[in-house]
Amino acid sequence: MVYQAAENRYESMKYNRSGRSGLLLPAVSLGLWHNFGGVDTYENGRVMLRRAFDLGITHFDLANNYGPPPGSAEEMFGRILKTDFAPYRDEMIISTKAGYTMWPGPYGDWGSRKYLLSSLDQSLKRMGLDYVDIFYSHRPDPNTPIEETMAALDSVVRQGKALYVGISNYSAEQTAAAIKILNQLGTPLLIHQPKYSMFNRWIEDGLQDVLQENGVGSIAFSPLAQGLLTNKYLTGIPADSRAARPTGFLREEHVTAEVVERVQKLNKMAVERGQSLSQMALAWVLRGGKVTSVLIGASKVSQIEENVAVINNLEFTEEELAMIEDILKS
Repeated sequence: MVYQAAENRYESMKYNRSGRSGLLLPAVSLGLWHNFGGVDTYENGRVMLRRAFDLGITHFDLANNYGPPPGSAEEMFGRILKTDFAPYRDEMIISTKAGYTMWPGPYGDWGSRKYLLSSLDQSLKRMGLDYVDIFYSHRPDPNTPIEETMAALDSVVRQGKALYVGISNYSAEQTAAAIKILNQLGTPLLIHQPKYSMFNRWIEDGLQDVLQENGVGSIAFSPLAQGLLTNKYLTGIPADSRAARPTGFLREEHVTAEVVERVQKLNKMAVERGQSLSQMALAWVLRGGKVTSVLIGASKVSQIEENVAVINNLEFTEEELAMIEDILKS
């Protein structure tokens, strides 16, 4: 059966301007870091992507190395673009990145012009696209001049292979330098993608100020702290959770008694607000309009539906924000 997008898909989603650019992004975007690779079930990924678009999620975030295996998330997304989303390409924001290890040898990692341009060509081929909407430098390279990395980003826009450029995991100082160079080249920085959640607030120490002063947007990844800020860990570590797996970024030792106690207190607050814990955590990241979009992951449709519903309750009272601060500092 041919996919037809829901006619009411734009009626409830909130769209925010990315910095001082002309681009609007949905308050909730979908990342394909996990659960869309070659080891995952294709039909499950397809159902999730369709439902996300029907709910007003127009932004789909990828990277060259997403999978596993690396590259397979782009291949899977490209397949669905061809079969389901081809008529809707101009209604979508598709991003990809390069910066982490992608192929062997000295030219398949970090931030050289050689790597970034070659990687984007490969990404476009995997997805069957002529261009992406946003191309990111996935991480700063300590051994390549930032001028070279930024010039490569400028090049992909001038070549018509990307409409906008972004950076991810750059410090406040590195971001300020990147902004200055890109402005001089004539390709302004659109967006920064940092890790940010109630449990990881590093961007508040300078980076957000740099972005605001320069009119650059931001999209937070891991806003639910790899699942810690959900109802999964309210009573410890479930057998099917990320923390129970031998691989991944969330480890069993991260789920301490103190963390579980904070999560329980935050969950109580969320219930009083009429939200799930994950919804409140996403709303908190979006508070005050400093963050353009939150980047969610998902393994099933119900998670997307739950997280998109955050847009129904985004406001906090000063008292609620103070209570959250107390819980996080306890």
